[in-house]
Amino acid sequence: MYLFFEEDGTFKVGTILSQNGSAYQVELLTGRRTKVKGGHVFFEFESPVASDVMPKAEAMSTEIDPQFLWEVAPEGEFRFETLAVEYFGEAASVIEKIATLLTLHNHPVYFHRKGRGNYRKAPEEILKAALAALEKKRLAEEQKKAWVRQMIDEQTAPKEIVSQAINLLASPDKNSNLWKALSDAASEARMTPLRLLLSLGAIKSAYRWHIDSFYAQYFPKGKGFAADLVKPSENGWDDLPIANVKAFSIDDSSTTEIDDATSVEHVDDKLLRIGVHIAAPGLGIERDSDIDRVARSRLSTVYAPGIKTTMLPEDWIKEFSLDEGRAVPCLSLYALVDKETLEVSATETHLERIKVCSNIRYDLIEDEFTEEKLLSGNVNHPFAEEITWLWKFAKKCLSEREAVRGKPEQLGRVEWSFDLEGNGEDAVIHLKSRRRGSPLDLAVGELMIFANTVWGGWLEEVNVAGIYRSQSMGRVKMSTTPGSHDGMGVAQYAWCTSPLRRYVDLVNQRQLISAVLDRSPSYRPSDTDLFAIVSNFTLTYGAYSEFQRKMERYWSLRWIEQEGLKTIEAVVVKGELIRIEGLPFMQRMPGLPELPRGQKILLDILGVDYVDVLLDARLKEVLDETDEESLEEDEPLEETDAQQEQKPTDSE
Repeated sequence: MYLFFEEDGTFKVGTILSQNGSAYQVELLTGRRTKVKGGHVFFEFESPVASDVMPKAEAMSTEIDPQFLWEVAPEGEFRFETLAVEYFGEAASVIEKIATLLTLHNHPVYFHRKGRGNYRKAPEEILKAALAALEKKRLAEEQKKAWVRQMIDEQTAPKEIVSQAINLLASPDKNSNLWKALSDAASEARMTPLRLLLSLGAIKSAYRWHIDSFYAQYFPKGKGFAADLVKPSENGWDDLPIANVKAFSIDDSSTTEIDDATSVEHVDDKLLRIGVHIAAPGLGIERDSDIDRVARSRLSTVYAPGIKTTMLPEDWIKEFSLDEGRAVPCLSLYALVDKETLEVSATETHLERIKVCSNIRYDLIEDEFTEEKLLSGNVNHPFAEEITWLWKFAKKCLSEREAVRGKPEQLGRVEWSFDLEGNGEDAVIHLKSRRRGSPLDLAVGELMIFANTVWGGWLEEVNVAGIYRSQSMGRVKMSTTPGSHDGMGVAQYAWCTSPLRRYVDLVNQRQLISAVLDRSPSYRPSDTDLFAIVSNFTLTYGAYSEFQRKMERYWSLRWIEQEGLKTIEAVVVKGELIRIEGLPFMQRMPGLPELPRGQKILLDILGVDYVDVLLDARLKEVLDETDEESLEEDEPLEETDAQQEQKPTDSE
């Protein structure tokens, strides 16, 4: 005697070995024995033999038209045996009954299960909708297969995938038919989806992928600004006094966002008055205004070789940029400095206008302001005296920070960037060097650090909320709570000096302006918006920096190819991490033997990978030289806050 039953959602047939009440002991066709509860049993039968039942029933089930079976099924709930009799006749066999059950079970669109062996046919309207969905799914599957075959067999990309190529990878909808087709084709081609699209020309080049994917993710509405954005007020700052100072800025020739200037006045024989003047867009950009929402969505200007996407529209930058000859609103920090000791005796903050006398371009005069010339007083420049005083003051500030840090700041490191001649990926590349810590760099950088430190402390002193940067145990973080910055050697630190290109600085400037004017600040210490800004800025600014590094790596590889180099020198940073000499490029070299930090090596260049921006190289020779002094002190792939104050150029 045989038993037809259900076990773990599967229909099975077995030989009855024994029965105890409603429970059975059954031997399956595989020889396994199992206990079957009475509630799982459909019926017993004597013939045909168990081994023939399921194969024949399954074959018969495929021949039954579920649409016709639905039409002849009774209304309401019914048993499968009842429908088998209706379909096959009174003498329905064991195989016919099981075939009927399999058909009901395998077509849930037509028949809804209501218990073991019980079913109800789907209402007509629900069935029509379900069948339409199935047909849609079938057509989608056919379309997907057609796209896959086009990519694999014809080696062309479907126009639907070409039009969505960047977004398919940058922000994939993995439930979409396009993504499924791309994923299936990539698996069949044994490529990543990106490399498949590159090979098919759907994405024109690795360069376009790096650029377009970044902007698709962080500027989904495009790099431009809406035409209906409010314009800055004209002559809205005439009530601000004009400071009687001889102010000047120091920037690279390509810099267009001039957000800081300096001044030096002789108070008397013993005192200097050093001024740090910061452009004040916080006066005109109110919290939650249209232009503020734009700046908050961007959070920073984006820099990369040949690329600059500003945080603010051009007309707003022009309104507040400290261009020479214009009276521009500024937030000014003045420090009274002893000429002999260079100690600061007092500081004051003023909201005023300044008229910048000169926009000095450091790359044009850097050779004139060497340490030797400054010490000897042999500098030939209209602002030689002022810059000399700033340099001396900067060295004093640096020495104080180094004393707190417990180690000297690394100066003299040469940084490399690119001047691109031409547009796009075919540009001719010219390497450009800049020595960080040169007198001009040091003067500007230390003044910005000084201002950010003083203003951060003042915000805390007057109990006005701000956004601070702190560092402890090597970890840098941003928060609304002031804390010491061990890496810089200052008691507190708040970015305030770049409000035209960093949103955090703009927020802090609003807070400083409220303190100067004795008004209610834009943000309270418990303001949830302030915490959201900190979180979003940290993530976004990190992504912008990573994009800049990636593009520097890309152009480094392009320069290597442009120059036709077969070998190149590198220096070991740590373990397998190396830095290519004369390029802003670091990477790991798996398999590199253990070498001391700073060890110079010579590499054979085997190739370049523009997609993963990697240099394919192997060790050729360990050179008899070391260069540990030029290596970064902090994490090798992160900028320090001190370096952040050495302002980027538009070409970076």
